[in-house]
Amino acid sequence: MQKRIDYPVRLNLFLSKCGFGSRRFCDNLIKSGRVSINNKINTELGIKVNEEDVVYVDSSLAEPILKLYYYALNKPRGYVCTNYDPFENLYARDLINVNEKELLFNVGRLDKDSSGLIFFTNDGDFANRISHPSNMIEKEYVVQTTQPIIEKDIYTAYRGDLKPYKIKSFKIISKYSVSVVVTEGKNREIRNIFAMLGYDVKSLIRVRIGKVVLGDLPTAKYRKLSSSELNSFGVLI
Repeated sequence: MQKRIDYPVRLNLFLSKCGFGSRRFCDNLIKSGRVSINNKINTELGIKVNEEDVVYVDSSLAEPILKLYYYALNKPRGYVCTNYDPFENLYARDLINVNEKELLFNVGRLDKDSSGLIFFTNDGDFANRISHPSNMIEKEYVVQTTQPIIEKDIYTAYRGDLKPYKIKSFKIISKYSVSVVVTEGKNREIRNIFAMLGYDVKSLIRVRIGKVVLGDLPTAKYRKLSSSELNSFGVLI
């Protein structure tokens, strides 16, 4: 699939189409003074660029990427989703062994101690569609605790009594495990919910994003997202 740009275009959207990340992430790049337009640092979020403008992020020229890539990875525990951290050496993206790996960035996040389904792409529009809370994309997790799970505790989160957190639905799987569905995707949301309820989380696995399920994809393995899966998020192939 290829993407076109209709100029003039907002700077954050332009950067996302150049593979620098989601629009929200690119907003942070702009605000931190890392983006220049025609050799002048720009921190204005709403500015638009034209096709003839020269845009840099740090020392990297921002050029639109014509081909789009979409991968699903079963992230193992112990790997980080950021593409660079001086204090880490296990990067989830490195598990995706493709020529275009350097173009990819993660969609949303899974913390270092969590595992399961995560998307990697170079399509900023797709990343924004998945991540933005207003789109209410379901993310399902299986949580295993060290203490027996009491249903009325989880119901507290379902009712919205643990502000600012709220779960959309849940299903008790066993004495020590429960399936939880959320749509907002706040940072460490599931872990914070269970901590507020007094539970210690033994394992946290994301098993579904929207209609895409982890299924039998082995740990540390990846696959391309299918056309039907992409269509379910409004991406037309």
